[in-house]
Amino acid sequence: MSTDSQELVKWFRHSSPYINAHRGKTFVMMLPGAGIEDPNFANIIHDIALLNSLGVKLVLVHGARPQIDRRLAAGNITSNFHNALRVTDQDSLACVTQAVGETRFAIEAALSTGLPNSPMHGAHIQVVGGNFVTAKPWGVVDGVDLQHTGKVRRVDTQALESALDANAIVVLSPLGYSPTGEIFNVSFADVATQVAIALKADKLIAFTSDVGFTDSQGELKRQLSLQECEQQLAQLKACHDTSQSLQACFDVCQQGIPRAQMVSYVKDGALLQELFTREGVGTLVHSDSYESVRQATIDDVGGIIELITPLEQQGALVRRSRELLETEIDRFTVVEMDGAVIACAALYPFNEEMGELACVATHPDYQGGGRAALVLQAIEHRADLMQLRKLFVLTTQTAHWFMEQGFEKADIESLPQEKQSLYNFQRNSKVFIKTL
Repeated sequence: MSTDSQELVKWFRHSSPYINAHRGKTFVMMLPGAGIEDPNFANIIHDIALLNSLGVKLVLVHGARPQIDRRLAAGNITSNFHNALRVTDQDSLACVTQAVGETRFAIEAALSTGLPNSPMHGAHIQVVGGNFVTAKPWGVVDGVDLQHTGKVRRVDTQALESALDANAIVVLSPLGYSPTGEIFNVSFADVATQVAIALKADKLIAFTSDVGFTDSQGELKRQLSLQECEQQLAQLKACHDTSQSLQACFDVCQQGIPRAQMVSYVKDGALLQELFTREGVGTLVHSDSYESVRQATIDDVGGIIELITPLEQQGALVRRSRELLETEIDRFTVVEMDGAVIACAALYPFNEEMGELACVATHPDYQGGGRAALVLQAIEHRADLMQLRKLFVLTTQTAHWFMEQGFEKADIESLPQEKQSLYNFQRNSKVFIKTL
């Protein structure tokens, strides 16, 4: 098998937990008008079609700012803005509806593609749209009448859910309708956030021109808690695209959506990499705990086995059967990232004074990131609660790491009598002890 084929197989196997996790979930996507005009737009459509085929329920909310700007320019109409909102008068509204309609038709046409030898072949995607969003006028803000510019008043969740249950992709435009028959120009970010909140969606995905959110030092932030996101928004002096996307992520997470992600509409495959790899390539804003250290449960046995098996094969760890792990699972502490166990360790008390630290393992992709130290800290906390005064560990290949964590070399006679009788001289493990 070639190297490329091996990488494909490896990626596909690693993505399978995410395929299972995303099936049946509801994602709301917000794609700005600039993203629709980007050369990568066709690839985004192909990836959206793939998500649909994997059983993900999708609402795609599109923007149309550059398309509207061109239509207004062609009609020699000057557009004014107030607080980043377009003042939509009667003449502007006609241009807005035309530009939005043309943009929507382009999306629907792309989702309807089914040419042989193309990624969309055989997809047969049903695209649904309609008056799902009821809007109301912004009215007069700071003395400025925004006229036909509106905001979301209500979302018809029942109709949306019916369309999604029929496996259709719902495409929503940045327009809203009033009970009196008026049309309002609505921010696509407002539509996306309110629809996500109303549907209690599992994710909001905001496409941006950048790789994700980068801070004032130009560093990509892979994850942001709600508190961190709020702090970044307070300091943000970036482009409208970035601030609008980050604000939308913050708003939905604040209203109970567990995850929101910013991904690039320029980079090919960014959406799939963000959704089907642990690290992702964009920015994750989360209201829940993305990475946590906790006591293991019976459901973690499979993940622990996957983690420790390579180390057992290398001789770094003593082999443990599934049956033994199941009976001793309450001894284990794990680091969980996005539903996967990426590090573990176990604590076995031997007497009133000493406990054994055992089965310390970290997934190869996350070694060097401090996860083992996090697990050790949690184990030491558990030992302290048990009123243990010392931890000992037997190791064949990681002596230096334990020394860096405060363990000191000791002899076999320093071990509890019961452990001395079980010592395997064939393995010739080195003994280290740490006073807590």
